[in-house]
This record gives sequence, C-alpha cells and structure tokens, in this order.
Amino acid sequence: MGVKERMRQIRHANNLTQVKFAERIAVSSSYITDMECGKRKINERIIRLISNAYSVNEHWFRTGEGEMYNEEEDIAVAEVVNIFKSLPPQYQNFALTQLNALAVLHANL
Repeated sequence: MGVKERMRQIRHANNLTQVKFAERIAVSSSYITDMECGKRKINERIIRLISNAYSVNEHWFRTGEGEMYNEEEDIAVAEVVNIFKSLPPQYQNFALTQLNALAVLHANL
C-alpha cells in the first residue's frame, strides 16, 4: 500500500467525503481527488497537514510502518488545539482563564 492508499484510508477511517477532508486541510477537493488517483504527488506539506489535522502518525503515513494514529493523549491534545483555534479571540481568552482556574483548583486538591 502506498501513500495515496494510506491517505484514502485516513479519509475513510474518519468517515469523510473528499470535500470535507479537503476543507480541514484547506485544499480543494479536486486536489484530494488528484492525489488519491495518483495524478498529483502527495508532498511533504500535505503529509504534515493531514498528519496534524487528523492526528495521524507521520511515519506510518510515509511508510506504512507502526500505528496509523498517534497515541490517545496526542489525539486529545490535537483535538483541543483544533477547537481552540476555531474560537474567536474573546472566547480563546475565556477558555484560557477557565483552564488556568482548573489548574489552580487541581493543584490545591
């Protein structure tokens, strides 16, 4: 199995259409189609974007060796970062304030 098949496997594992898969990494769906069909090379930038967006193990994506996904903790952190980035600045500040308060509360337990 090559990189293009692994990319398709990532998309299918996340139950995404090519359109939804492309939106999350900010490329066109036709670009995804071309890569999956082998008409375009899957370059380093795309590998990094997909790996970060979907918590995929880059080594697995490149070689097929190891586990498809990063460890659960890494996945949770990536999900939190994605949610945080999607928030407007005022909500980001609120979220940080709340997280700091939780950290203080936890430290005092």
